[in-house]
Amino acid sequence: MRFSAVIFDLDGTLLDTLQDIADSANRTLAEHGMPTLPLDNYRMLVGEGVARLFERAVPESMRSPEMLRRCGDWFRDDYSRNWDLATRPYDDANQLLREVAGRGIKMSVLSNKPDQFTQQCVAKYFGDHEFDLVLGQSDEVPAKPDPTGTRRIVEHLGLPLEEFLFLGDTGTDMQTATAANVYPVGATWGFRSRDELMENGAGQLIAEPLDLLPILDGHHHRKD
Repeated sequence: MRFSAVIFDLDGTLLDTLQDIADSANRTLAEHGMPTLPLDNYRMLVGEGVARLFERAVPESMRSPEMLRRCGDWFRDDYSRNWDLATRPYDDANQLLREVAGRGIKMSVLSNKPDQFTQQCVAKYFGDHEFDLVLGQSDEVPAKPDPTGTRRIVEHLGLPLEEFLFLGDTGTDMQTATAANVYPVGATWGFRSRDELMENGAGQLIAEPLDLLPILDGHHHRKD
């Protein structure tokens, strides 16, 4: 069985955004009188949207709804000015997109980043590529693992579910793909562990972006 559409996660899959997110989040925490966190901690904090990031990063004693809202707003403002300082595509990410497009396979992006930042990141770093749909988190598209965004992409493309592959680097991505009945592939170069990806339903794991190509070409066994 070959695939005719790939849905890509963004942060931790196509783009290494960890440093810029961590820096903006740490500036937010410091501004509100809270301790900052080491970069590595953010591997476990990112991936489920801004609200969840601060639910985890703010010390429990200060975790009021008002404080979380203020931190989220301050972060969005700071990140809007500093989102592209250290961020860069993973090695071979652009090559992967060229190869996927060259096979006539449809490409979309589904991120838990706020939609405005998702659109900016894709335009800046992957503007040379044709995506059928780019969706970030918004009022219309709830954060993953809610399958709404995936279903919107499936509906937009009008292809059978079994022809879709979802590439992501977190358990949340694997849950999202599973909930929407599309094939989940885990990217182990991102922010989370191999165990997390397998425990949340990855059909296969790949160690670098171009490892996706044999799967798309039907050379790898699918674990269905």
